[in-house]
Amino acid sequence: MVKEKGFNVRKMTIIGVLGAISAVLGMTPLGFIPVGPTRATIMHIPVIIGAVMEGPVVGAFVGLIFGLFSIFQAMTNQTPVSFVFLNPLVSVLPRILIGIVSFYVYDILKDLGKNKIMAILYLIFTGIIGYLSYGIYINIKTSQSIWSIIINIFLIILTLIIAYFVQTKFKNKALEIIMASAIGTMTNTIGVLSMIYLLYAERFVEAIGGDVSTARKIIFGIGVTNGIPEAIIAIIIVTSVVGSLKNKR
Repeated sequence: MVKEKGFNVRKMTIIGVLGAISAVLGMTPLGFIPVGPTRATIMHIPVIIGAVMEGPVVGAFVGLIFGLFSIFQAMTNQTPVSFVFLNPLVSVLPRILIGIVSFYVYDILKDLGKNKIMAILYLIFTGIIGYLSYGIYINIKTSQSIWSIIINIFLIILTLIIAYFVQTKFKNKALEIIMASAIGTMTNTIGVLSMIYLLYAERFVEAIGGDVSTARKIIFGIGVTNGIPEAIIAIIIVTSVVGSLKNKR
């Protein structure tokens, strides 16, 4: 009983510490990186760290704090699209899911072995490059803006750079942590933008001065421009922090 009580107190302490970090990031510009009409965030990183280190419950509670401070940020530091983050379905639910998804991705993959995880990573990278290449082909075929082609080429190069670093710099790291970081970040980006699309698509696009008829394309574009930088940051920070903490245990 004493052991269980100490275990619970430890987890509560970790929730408090990581939640405080999310709170500081949420209350200051440190946690948000301006990207277009929205803000890319690094507030999800404490959620992933908590989930990988201490399990889905800790991750979910830190995600809850993250979501609540997203609401706080929307009320106190308003942008044209702040209204969407006042809805907990947009700002809170996806953030709770970050902790749950990150933990189970980590838990499942850590038993697969590095070769299988690398195969999954390469499959993902190949799919991303294939999709972006197809986008270039469509843009050329339909004579779309040169900027769309340039952005797709840039994203392909960025994907190749990430693949290189995974193969070289992170080859001795825990690849399951890399995957948990990337997929946890995707859970945040896809979850938030999916809820925005389902609940506020037209109003959101109008608020940023876009064409309502292209709402899906615009929201998807925001997901790509926000999600990729967030995933890169998460992989670097989470891998370093979790690796250091596990080595000290």
